[in-house]
Amino acid sequence: MSAKNTCSVIAWGGKPVENLASDVSFTDVMSEELAKDLQIKEDLSQWPELAGIDVTNQACGGTPVQETVSDEMLAQLLQLQFDQEYDRALGKQEAKYNGTSKVGVSLSNYRKIPKGSFLDEDSDSFDDDEWDKTHPDWDSFESAEKESPSISKLGYAKKGGEIITKHDTVITGRKNACKAMELEQLKIGDGGGFDMVLSNKVYNNLKAFSHQEQKRAARLNDKHEKATATMAIDPRSRLILFRFVDNNILERINGVISTGKEAVILHAEGGKSEEVIVPGECAIKVFKTTLNEFKTRDKYIAEDYRFKNRFSKQNPRKIIHMWAEKEYHNLARMRQVGLPCPDVVLLKKHILVMSFIGQGGRPAPKLREAALSTAEVDLAYSQTVSLLHKMFNECHLVHADLSEYNILWHEQQCWLIDVSQAVEPSHPHGLEFLYRDCTNVSNFFRRLGAKDAASPTELFASVSGFSVDGLEADVLSQIRDYERNEEHLTVSHPNQKLYPFDYCWQKSQEARGQQEQLRQEEGSPAEEPGNI
Repeated sequence: MSAKNTCSVIAWGGKPVENLASDVSFTDVMSEELAKDLQIKEDLSQWPELAGIDVTNQACGGTPVQETVSDEMLAQLLQLQFDQEYDRALGKQEAKYNGTSKVGVSLSNYRKIPKGSFLDEDSDSFDDDEWDKTHPDWDSFESAEKESPSISKLGYAKKGGEIITKHDTVITGRKNACKAMELEQLKIGDGGGFDMVLSNKVYNNLKAFSHQEQKRAARLNDKHEKATATMAIDPRSRLILFRFVDNNILERINGVISTGKEAVILHAEGGKSEEVIVPGECAIKVFKTTLNEFKTRDKYIAEDYRFKNRFSKQNPRKIIHMWAEKEYHNLARMRQVGLPCPDVVLLKKHILVMSFIGQGGRPAPKLREAALSTAEVDLAYSQTVSLLHKMFNECHLVHADLSEYNILWHEQQCWLIDVSQAVEPSHPHGLEFLYRDCTNVSNFFRRLGAKDAASPTELFASVSGFSVDGLEADVLSQIRDYERNEEHLTVSHPNQKLYPFDYCWQKSQEARGQQEQLRQEEGSPAEEPGNI
């Protein structure tokens, strides 16, 4: 079977090409080598000046020609860099032209990248000040909460001669609307932009519908829908991750290994950057830029002296960046004292790159999911108690969310993760957070049957040095009273230990009394004031 091409082909802007192929068999027609030869002959017929150059095997300089698959992507990246350089030069020219004049000339219309776009380098700082000016509160719910009277334990409050109970229609309606904003599988929009009020009947129907939709979504087996639900990364975050790969900090980003309410954890392979030492396997923690998960967690930052002066409830993006920075500093401090935790590699806005705890792309199991033997349970308990002691007394930090879900089991060792909410012992609620951590650890290992597992009060006393007794409510009341009455909860240096004045004064008085008692027993007179 043979075929012969006798038609003439005229390319756009080219010359007529005839008889490009001779008599060939069907096997030759399906050959890639023949197709490549035909393409070269067609190119040479259109550009005769290339006839003397061997383009089949060599390029300029005698090096083999390498196929470039992503030419369009590289061209777009280069064009983006050129546009950013042009915009920076244009900004300098505008600043130089205006100088210190009160009336300035704007060259924004001549920019290659519109100002405020997510491709703009200055877009993060562009809307921060505008947000601060136009948003004095989180939303209308917080404004209404400030205006509403605080209901006492009796269930009512007096305001302007009127008695307002906790069953007030307006107050309960606003609370229902605020809780409806946090319902999963229910997108009701921005309800905080106006004074939204929902009755109990409407809220209960919405809550029931949300639970039904959540159960239905859990039964879906479509992999694409599951991947879309877990890969909750906005375009700005994807651009930062792409820059990590472009700058050779990361070689490849494989996918999602864990998701949570506050962040998405990705697995990546480290690159060969000359500026940053990157391990072979990395874990990328991308804090979600949604606001609902961080509204109730500002107490961990507002009272932390390291971030107290920078804390502002008026800008959610600043709080999320500060939350990532807080975990970066906590991990670095824990690494300095030798605590087993991920190594910090790089922090860029709300994205934190850390070392990967695991092997071969498989993360280490959480203590909740690990299959531990009896001996391993006892070993894990002793290691966890040791980590609590070392973290509180040497690192001067309280995890504030320690449980079996935030401890990894890898190579017969417990590893601490998720320390973004960790605070110092000088925090107004530091001891309360520590008791909660001790309670979680004690209850978990008691369920596993750990040997010599202490009670929460015993574990709290051994870690902090404060003796408490009674039931859980009584212990919490004692801790809160101590935190409320003590005045020495001030800012302390990370390497500076707190000085308990009352305790030291009591010990000095006891030592002085013992010395006087010894003198009286020996018959030697006590020293009188003024005698040397």
